[in-house]
Amino acid sequence: NQRWERSKSGIGSPWLAAPFGIYQTQDGYMAISMVSLAVVGEVIGRIEKAGLKIAAMKMIHMTTAQAQGFYAVYKERPFFNDLVSYMTSGPVVVQVLQGEDAIAKNREIMGATNPADADPGTIRADFAASIEENVVHGSDGPDTAATEIAFFFPDGVCPRTR
Repeated sequence: NQRWERSKSGIGSPWLAAPFGIYQTQDGYMAISMVSLAVVGEVIGRIEKAGLKIAAMKMIHMTTAQAQGFYAVYKERPFFNDLVSYMTSGPVVVQVLQGEDAIAKNREIMGATNPADADPGTIRADFAASIEENVVHGSDGPDTAATEIAFFFPDGVCPRTR
């Protein structure tokens, strides 16, 4: 279990991006976003090995306004500014996933929100530095997922048929 340290300057840091994620159960879709710690391939591999399929994926660099909008529900929370800062610190890979019980399956792969509480072998246990610098984030249900998918994929996704 290797934890990544974020350098004070950001130079030479393995943190190349910021984390977050999205889910939708309607029609079996789920979206997720993840951080790039030079482990994007590892995270995608874990998702695919769990039987989930990628229906959409892109890399973006969120602006402060986008991050504030995406995380507006946390605006009054004490960690909001740190979260926005982290989310805008580098590019982010955003995905929409498809599969049976996609939300539950992905939440199991991600592990507990606090990486200190995450089961060994989960993404957060293996790669997250803290709750705020969390590698992946998952929305809490289909309604939130629908909003979040529309936020990043306003033109829709390409459902997997095989």
